[in-house]
Amino acid sequence: MTLSRSLLLAAAILAPLASVVAQDSTKGIDQGVRVGITYSPGVRPGLVVIPGAGLDSARALVQRDLDFSDRFEMMVLPPTTGLPSDAFRPGLAPPPLNYPLYRTLGASYGVELAAGPGGTLVRVHDVTAGTVRKEATVPLPDPADPSFRLAVHRLSDEIVRWISGTPGIAASRLALVIDRRVWRIDSDGGDLAPVTGTTEEALSPAWSPDGRKIAFTLFSGGRGSIVVLDLGSNARATVPSTNQFLNLTPMFSPDGHTLAFARSSEEGTDIYTADVSQMCCVQRLTVGRYADNLNPTYAPDGRRLAFVSTRTGLPQIYAMAADGTDQEVLAPSDFGVTGSSNAPEWSPDGARVVFHREVDRSPQLFLLDVAGSRVRQLTSAGRNEDPTWAPDGRHLAFVSDRSGRRQLWVIDVESGRIRQLNTPGNARLPAWSRRLAGSSLTN
Repeated sequence: MTLSRSLLLAAAILAPLASVVAQDSTKGIDQGVRVGITYSPGVRPGLVVIPGAGLDSARALVQRDLDFSDRFEMMVLPPTTGLPSDAFRPGLAPPPLNYPLYRTLGASYGVELAAGPGGTLVRVHDVTAGTVRKEATVPLPDPADPSFRLAVHRLSDEIVRWISGTPGIAASRLALVIDRRVWRIDSDGGDLAPVTGTTEEALSPAWSPDGRKIAFTLFSGGRGSIVVLDLGSNARATVPSTNQFLNLTPMFSPDGHTLAFARSSEEGTDIYTADVSQMCCVQRLTVGRYADNLNPTYAPDGRRLAFVSTRTGLPQIYAMAADGTDQEVLAPSDFGVTGSSNAPEWSPDGARVVFHREVDRSPQLFLLDVAGSRVRQLTSAGRNEDPTWAPDGRHLAFVSDRSGRRQLWVIDVESGRIRQLNTPGNARLPAWSRRLAGSSLTN
């Protein structure tokens, strides 16, 4: 956007209109409300976060979250001050906006944040219709509060839901390995924090469906146990029978009761499951007979597992029922055009499986359409591996060396837009959480 265009928009912030009619105003956030123009994949409506007095930290986070949702064409305006404080009371008409000007400049929606009695007032303007289509008062913590970022991320996800009908991905996190230690990071690349200790060696983190626990491999005495860590209480539990051999690549079932993992011994590597709700009942699902079977991933209905197997030579993607029966090839071989396949993960809607496969000795990301068995390549620049799905089923995080060292990257599989999440060391083995639960965003 040119400077003159930005200044023109800034000047329009306080331009009066004869009347503004507020519609569908509420004091709480209705989870089922969808407003505004129908969103169509591939068509991004223009959206502007309207400048105002105060709330700079929240407004900046919301703007970035809405941008990273990849559902809008963001319009950036310079900050303004001096808006009347009593203009933001719930039930009063908002400061008038020059809707015709915003429409001329391509905005379909405007998002307004302002301090008000009882919390932060949030208004979504339907610029096309020239009305306020949604209003809510949201209690946000102080910016110095450790819960502030996640609370704002949840608000951003609701704004995405109000406009598009589908929530965003801001209120989610990634677990990853940096220098043999498990860390977690917000979906926008902020708030990096360690999960395991400085003297511990860990691998293969995986989130529970509710985001309250992380399972990982913990190395000790030449063995690798599967540990389940409760992030709230910091309590740990070792999965039964995993204190022997090397146990790795854990994955929770969709209901969170079962953990699938791989165990490597002198005979090969095979997939097992354990009931982690009762910490019992270990079952073996594959019999490798000197082959390797690992990297289990559940379909979202919990009825099938995809996994990697070397039973026919190079590692390939297989599938089986959750009890180990009906094992079959899922991603067919391309007869030598590419090499081994690894690290599958089933999409949240169950329609696709993402994995990485060797192309000219360099791993690249591939998407498998489960129904049609069609495979398409997603990446080609650098080495790209270990993909993991965001909860919206359209974004993927993965590890790439395209910037010179192994870092986290996020790609929108619909538009191809890509962004980097900077980490202080070489990143490995990311796992994306589902949307993290929290307090209700209401008065």
